[in-house]
Amino acid sequence: MARGLNIAMLVGTLTQAPELKYTPAGLAILELNLGGNDHVIGDDEKPRELAWYHRVTVFGAQGESLANQLEEGSPAFVEGRLNYRSWEAPDGGRRSALEIVAQRVEVLTFGPRRGETTVTDARGQHRLREALNQMMVIGNLTRDAELRYTPSGSAVTRFSMAVNERYRDRSGADQERTHYVDINVWRELAEACGELAKGDPVFVSGRLVNDSWTDKDGNKRYTTRIEGSRVEFMTRGPGGGGAGTRAERPAVATTGAQTRQLDIDEEFPPEEDLPF
Repeated sequence: MARGLNIAMLVGTLTQAPELKYTPAGLAILELNLGGNDHVIGDDEKPRELAWYHRVTVFGAQGESLANQLEEGSPAFVEGRLNYRSWEAPDGGRRSALEIVAQRVEVLTFGPRRGETTVTDARGQHRLREALNQMMVIGNLTRDAELRYTPSGSAVTRFSMAVNERYRDRSGADQERTHYVDINVWRELAEACGELAKGDPVFVSGRLVNDSWTDKDGNKRYTTRIEGSRVEFMTRGPGGGGAGTRAERPAVATTGAQTRQLDIDEEFPPEEDLPF
């Protein structure tokens, strides 16, 4: 498996007051709800603002300290990682979630921004304009990439990645955890990624988005994924960071033009559940 990379960075405003809780063992857990607007360029070459809302978890003394520094509407910078967890639902089915765990949080000012710095949504929550929503991961595909086309003819490729994380537990023993991340890429980039196969190592950067839909049984389902704006194909050997299934294939990178064409429409419905 490729040596994992797992970086999440957000700049947004708190849409609610922070919530501080404690585990039975006394560990502090601070929940932050951040909101912001992403800027993308559509196929019509016109800019669009897309809203995002993400929950961030801060553990320990840092969480306790921030609880007294942050309030609703405060701008904040978050550096952390994506954290995958799964559990068995009451109906016997398997459920999973992809969340952000903070390693660093900085309280910000609105700095050089001029004019209207936030947008107020229908619930009265403030989202930061010119926000930051950047994810970077390295891992291996858990299955072959799937290339499809929307009714309007846009290409979209979906694949999932296993991102490994090595760490030491409290006893000093080396441990490994795997995080599963769902990826969507669109248009020219989607067609370039359609050849990716199970086991291939890749680098992906993009924005984190949340989806909700109703399944065939009428139940509400949720998923979190990365909308990729850049994908790099990694190879075997020195500097490759891991083993791929098709080492003879040359590395492929997106261009700036492909990044600018990212336009997220909800024409392509999510799957019934995360494919892990």
